[in-house]
Amino acid sequence: MGRMPLRPAPVTDAAAQEELPRLAAELARCGCVAPREEALELLAASRGDAAALRELVTRRCTGEPLAWLVGSVGFCGHRLVVCPGVYVPRVQSEPLVREAIARLPRRGLAVDLCTGGGAVAAVLARERPEARVLATEIDPVAAGCARANGVDVYVGDMAEPLPDELRGLVDVVTAVVPYVPTGELRLLARDVLAFEPRRALDGGADGAALLGRAVVEAAGLLRRGGSLLLELGADQGDLLRPLLARIGYYDVRIILDEEGDPRGLAARR
Repeated sequence: MGRMPLRPAPVTDAAAQEELPRLAAELARCGCVAPREEALELLAASRGDAAALRELVTRRCTGEPLAWLVGSVGFCGHRLVVCPGVYVPRVQSEPLVREAIARLPRRGLAVDLCTGGGAVAAVLARERPEARVLATEIDPVAAGCARANGVDVYVGDMAEPLPDELRGLVDVVTAVVPYVPTGELRLLARDVLAFEPRRALDGGADGAALLGRAVVEAAGLLRRGGSLLLELGADQGDLLRPLLARIGYYDVRIILDEEGDPRGLAARR
């Protein structure tokens, strides 16, 4: 995951404090990029049980996501539940979420398509507590995780399970759909390929298959002037521009991360 958006709780137990440098060194040897922070997380999750700690460290060194092991992750300044087998929310999604918060009226209506464990929807709901935030997810396990994060989620494909009366009324639609081109999956980190669900990563030949579907389905939900926000990468924004124009979206712009790389797309309907 690169860096942890939230600082782990401090370890106050003297024995755990003594264990911390050794654990951090072991995690560093396993290739963890933030070994001290991860060691703190694992120490807290083990709750003083040495056998549990050893099992957690062993599993982490095989590449199992830290969030699965400790049961949560920091995202956009919030702590969120992450269930084993569910895609772990990434820091690169945060610019899109901040843009969505800015565009969602205080008492507005938002829909998060393909919500996964509900990270985007949960943050929107927490940051706009008077708004109504709904989500959809096709995987029942991920939908259960979203509910654990307090998300009102409908199980089904894209916009299909949502009530018909929402059509044309939604202020903001967000979607973090799979967008890695199939041929580039091999370039992902080994542990990501080994553990995280492929269906949450594989976006088809050019990575834009589900992005295009989200563009189309969001159009039926959004009110006039409402916003669509999609996570994407590389040149996928350019791939989507003809479809966006044909359906009637306007004010299309690319959302960049802190390093200036494309991470999302925002458009008005």
